[in-house]
Amino acid sequence: MGSQARTVFIGCWLLLGAQLASAQSAPATAGSALRGKDIYDARCSACHSIDAHRVGPMHGGVLGRRAGGARGYDYSEALSKSKVIWTRETLITWLTSPEALIPGQRMGYSMDNAKDRDDVVAYLATLKRP
Repeated sequence: MGSQARTVFIGCWLLLGAQLASAQSAPATAGSALRGKDIYDARCSACHSIDAHRVGPMHGGVLGRRAGGARGYDYSEALSKSKVIWTRETLITWLTSPEALIPGQRMGYSMDNAKDRDDVVAYLATLKRP
């Protein structure tokens, strides 16, 4: 192998190594909002809506909102006093186990599947305030 070919070969390996290192240090995928909407419609919409309170509070504009902070909804005391701000991370934790995040809350539902949680949160992130 000539020196120019060796340089190109080594350069390719270095580039590949840098790409792999970058991929491993990147945060996990945010999920699929399209799939999340389907899951939301199937599992969440019986109690929640984007733009109106139902059994549970509306979800429009949920990211960045304080837990227990949607006006006009009668929250549990635990959620009303909560200092949690809904971020992707807190929503993932909430969907994993609402009671573990905010003891005394009233939501009796959780999602066992991590991909489903990621996708639902990706969908919720697309929702703006009504």
